[in-house]
Amino acid sequence: MRKNLPIILIRVIVGLVFLTEGILKLVYPSELGWGRFAHIGLPLPHLLAPFVGVVEIAAGGALILNLYAGDAALLLLIVILTAILTTKAPILLGHSLGRFSPPKLDHYGLLSFIHEARTDLCMLFGLVAVLLDSGMKLGLRKH
Repeated sequence: MRKNLPIILIRVIVGLVFLTEGILKLVYPSELGWGRFAHIGLPLPHLLAPFVGVVEIAAGGALILNLYAGDAALLLLIVILTAILTTKAPILLGHSLGRFSPPKLDHYGLLSFIHEARTDLCMLFGLVAVLLDSGMKLGLRKH
């Protein structure tokens, strides 16, 4: 148990964050669901936001319960990489990335990106840790 405790803690906190964010997308749709997706410039926000919310709830719960954790981490990796690309990459660049514009900030560039993306980066690295632990999607099955 002690050996597995670090990855258990990572799975629980990453799963809890995604589970909560998925619920919030459904409970406050105009603020955190379709409204936010429309503001960001994502297509079909009224369909995409609830879909992403349900994926976050299901995959976040799967991480917490360690049910198909590798598969859940892959789904959530798509979600977090999309979030970073659409909302944080423009901050790093200091200008729009296609249809995705940076928010109004006092500073842009690497330090602002790291500051604004700190939670996203933690989720990203946590998901990578779960994937590495599961080994199944990387052809590294444990024996």
